Amino acid sequence: MTTKNPNPQGKGLVPVLAALHAAGRSIVVPPKQVQQVSGELFTSLFVLGSRFGFKPVVGRSYWLYRRDGVFNLSLLAPEQWSALVYGQYVGACELHTDLTWTLTLGAEALADPLLMRYIARQREVFEQQLQAAASVDDLLPVFKEELPFYQRVFASALAGSLGASMQSAGISGLSYQEAAGLLESQQEPTAST
Repeated sequence: MTTKNPNPQGKGLVPVLAALHAAGRSIVVPPKQVQQVSGELFTSLFVLGSRFGFKPVVGRSYWLYRRDGVFNLSLLAPEQWSALVYGQYVGACELHTDLTWTLTLGAEALADPLLMRYIARQREVFEQQLQAAASVDDLLPVFKEELPFYQRVFASALAGSLGASMQSAGISGLSYQEAAGLLESQQEPTAST
């Protein structure tokens, strides 16, 4: 009698901890103000919310597609395969050394009003959560159980990176309004006597 391995990919506790350590071991985290944190958090969560089954590498380009309402991150550029296979090309993504993601939307995506409304609505929901949170730290994806393995690992590493950036900027533990107010007070010119 042959028994099936209940964990064929070996993604148990030890590999998760090793992946978290590897993802966060050489993070460069400059101090960031709350507007930069919120922008990077939204974009990074948007990318990490897509489907992919590979370990992203810092500095490499990836491509985001949408097919049947599902976003997929791919190793293949649009010119490397057919639109019939990958669906709509959304944009190019890159993972940075601080484990944040950028997404540069493609011309087709920018010209698609339905996609642009969808992204704007996602941003609205995120902004509402940001405004309602007691602390910006509360929105950091420390552990997102619903995410698949690599997305969960990189979301957790992202939380550590942005948390460290907020700590060094002196805005950790503050609400969005408090952090924005702190930035405004630092930018106001001081009166000379």
